[in-house]
Amino acid sequence: MDLIFSIDPGNVYSAYSILDIEQGLKPIRFGKVMNEEMLKVIEEEIAQIKYFPIEMVASYGMPVGATVFETCVWIGRFIQAVTERSKVNPIFVYRKDEKMALCHSMKAKDGNIRQALIDRFGVVGTKKNPGWFYGVSKDVWSAIAVGVTFYDMNLTTRYLL
Repeated sequence: MDLIFSIDPGNVYSAYSILDIEQGLKPIRFGKVMNEEMLKVIEEEIAQIKYFPIEMVASYGMPVGATVFETCVWIGRFIQAVTERSKVNPIFVYRKDEKMALCHSMKAKDGNIRQALIDRFGVVGTKKNPGWFYGVSKDVWSAIAVGVTFYDMNLTTRYLL
């Protein structure tokens, strides 16, 4: 199984998704957990993972607060957890790349990215009739966007959807 484990990191909580390439990037596991818990999720899942994209912060010339630097520390800890336990190379995905790959506009917001994913893969669904993204909420959309963007930018010549 070829799986993508993607993370939308935060300073306290981070969202993740595990996308199955063979099922057309279907999210097979996902969630938003405290960062300490994310280290455990990485440890549990890393043996199955082939690709590990993680959203990286970027400077656009504006001042940032402590939470951005705390997020950077966690990005480093997640990368360390992956590289210590596997031969998987973490890949940085930047938010600007997500916006351009999924929405073709730097002006895209979270709602635009969510809608672009729904337009591409299908509806969220309901409990009675679960769709492609049933159960996905909030930052998990961003984690999925990281994985899909990584795929689009790096793997589309190797796999056919």
